[in-house]
Amino acid sequence: MSPRKVRRVADLVRGKKVNAALDLLHFTPKAAAKPLAKVIHSAAANFLNNTPVGQKVDPDSLVIKELRVDEGPTLKRYRAGSMGRVMRIRKRTSHIFVRVGTLEETGEEEE
Repeated sequence: MSPRKVRRVADLVRGKKVNAALDLLHFTPKAAAKPLAKVIHSAAANFLNNTPVGQKVDPDSLVIKELRVDEGPTLKRYRAGSMGRVMRIRKRTSHIFVRVGTLEETGEEEE
């Protein structure tokens, strides 16, 4: 999916709590909402799984600290065009980067 299409959906959830972002993406009628929700869910699960043993983290306090969508490699395909010509089709891909943290780390108040 092209990064331009994914960025439109990413702008909706940037800086929100993880649970609120996943709820919002669930009801967003864009195709980019599903892969973005999977990445956010995975980032939250990784954060909870990789915290040190003595430290307790409340899953409801997780916030999306950084959300970046970069351009990935473009697959070049060809299709027959008019008068025997070849038309190029560019299948764009994107890299989605999500950093999750707690409210205490960001130092911000709740919305």
